[in-house]
Amino acid sequence: MDASDELLRGADPAALLTLDGAIRGLNAAMATALGRPTEQCLGLDFGEQCLGGDFGDLLPASQRMSAESLVVQAARSKAVAMRVLEFPRPGGAPVACLIEARQVKNPARDEQLVWVHALDARNDLASLLIPFRLATEAADLGLWMYSPHEHQLEWLGGAPFLAALFPDPTVSLSKVISAVHPDDREALRQLLRSASTQQSSWVKLRYLPLHDAWHQLAAQTRRIQLGYGGPERIFGVVRDETKQEKRKEKARAALTAERQRAKDIADFSSALITAATEQELQQIALTRLAATFGATGALLALVDEGRLRVSTDAGIAMREAGPLDGLPLDHPSPLPEAIRTGKPQFIPDRRDYIHRWPHGAEFPRLGRLGSDYAVSITPLSETGNQPLGAWLVTHGSGYRPSMDEMTLMGTLADLAGQALRRIRLQQARVELATALQKTMLPTLPEHLPGLEVAARYQPSRDGLDIGGDWYDAFVMPDGTVAMEIGDVQGHDVDAAAFMGQVRLSMRAIAAQEPDPGTLLMRTNELLVTMDPPRFASCTLLHLDPRDGRVTGTSAGHVPLLCARKDGSHRIHELPGGPVLGVVPDTEYREETFTLDTDSALIMVTDGVVEGPGLTLEAGLERAGTLAGAALHDGLNAEETADRILDAAVAVDHLDDVAVLVIRRT
Repeated sequence: MDASDELLRGADPAALLTLDGAIRGLNAAMATALGRPTEQCLGLDFGEQCLGGDFGDLLPASQRMSAESLVVQAARSKAVAMRVLEFPRPGGAPVACLIEARQVKNPARDEQLVWVHALDARNDLASLLIPFRLATEAADLGLWMYSPHEHQLEWLGGAPFLAALFPDPTVSLSKVISAVHPDDREALRQLLRSASTQQSSWVKLRYLPLHDAWHQLAAQTRRIQLGYGGPERIFGVVRDETKQEKRKEKARAALTAERQRAKDIADFSSALITAATEQELQQIALTRLAATFGATGALLALVDEGRLRVSTDAGIAMREAGPLDGLPLDHPSPLPEAIRTGKPQFIPDRRDYIHRWPHGAEFPRLGRLGSDYAVSITPLSETGNQPLGAWLVTHGSGYRPSMDEMTLMGTLADLAGQALRRIRLQQARVELATALQKTMLPTLPEHLPGLEVAARYQPSRDGLDIGGDWYDAFVMPDGTVAMEIGDVQGHDVDAAAFMGQVRLSMRAIAAQEPDPGTLLMRTNELLVTMDPPRFASCTLLHLDPRDGRVTGTSAGHVPLLCARKDGSHRIHELPGGPVLGVVPDTEYREETFTLDTDSALIMVTDGVVEGPGLTLEAGLERAGTLAGAALHDGLNAEETADRILDAAVAVDHLDDVAVLVIRRT
């Protein structure tokens, strides 16, 4: 047996380390303390998954720095080093051990090692508590220890001002509880009963020391075993939050008011951002502005064709603001000037007003400045753009805005200006989009022998979005009727424009290519070469009105519906290929079938038959049932299309909807 084996024979945890901390050997007690098999501690037979056998790496993260400094001190100074380290104990409290480290000679390899081993501190538990006491004192906390079997608390020290609250170093639990507020006593009992190996949450307790006032304390607990074979104790740290609580109470009223103000400002900002019309914007400004800034009244002026359009709240009568309504933007007065220059104006009193705008007598209310109120005018602007208006608020005499108030007023005015510009741009875009959409809708051919054709189209329009769905029907050179329906990705102006390109391209190609499959193939080739940012689905049919012969194909579109006079229907899935504009060199297969007399084909886009509360299959069944019932009731193509479109509203879909009905009479 060599000397190294002798150092590892003891019952207490021990290990031999290289000078850089790698484990050269250890006993079973140390492996148990580290909570790992001996082989893993040594880094054996674990390939890339081993922990490298480094002593510090095998300890919890909170202990690694202490362990590494212990080894370094022993390795560099050749002196004995000591630390209190915590070792995990599976299923129990962590063990606090007093660890000694010193250099030893390994004669077998002629090398220096560091011998680390746990000292038996059961007769000197105070030595294990020194690091805890120093840490709590440094953190301005107090430290106490509870012995569950003796029902006693021992004050271990810490911050001096906390020690004064506990003059008796050892006291019974019942005495401590008697000094705790009755409403908090159960919380203290629960804190002790539920103490675990992990740090508990902070629990607030009101505590009444002898000859003192109530203190607001916060306590936290943790269960630790003192040495191997030693007793388990519950350790608690405590802090005095009395002064902080008083400061909090003092600030609570102001904080509550500030929170309400912040909420009002947030609501104001949110309302400005979501305003959809000028009327909404006007209502938001006039109902919230004065209240938000503690003002006595508010006025909103918007610029229309170079003149001011003025509205007021209840704090400023319209008869008083009447002279401002209709003022030209170049008028030499404060409100137009603020809008022209984009600079806020503050008028503290009559003297300042008359000095800067000598014609002030023209405006009776402003003429009372100084005796009744002061005025703040803020342009509704956004960076880089001419203001579209301004708002004016009146305050009591002697008011002076703070820098924060001026900044906040400017920020809200900027939001209002952005909202107003967005609303006006939106309106202009809606008008343009509506005109564009009208040009995209085709005129269906009239008086087709033996056929009724009807179409319905409803874009998903919320403010300014228009549709990307389309339908078309036209007579081919050979007398057959081409019918198509499609859906462009998206529902906005760009989708509508792309939809127009697809529909017109198909019309142009149809004059040269009579077969539906070839027509879709040529259209797809054209779109692929254009490298569009969108794609389109489409169903294309060629119907011969003389014998009801139908040839059809599909580019990733929803199935076709066939309805009969007897009220029945079927879902007809056409062959074809992928959506248009994505995959080059695609062929689209065709199918030919016959449309019977008094039967109808219903072509729809997915907005009609699919939605958040309706699957595609269920939607197709619903539309087919409606179409079959319409034919059974003797409705024509127009009435059938109306019935299907009306039912589509219940789908709750945000997409566009298009319906094309072809009935053979």
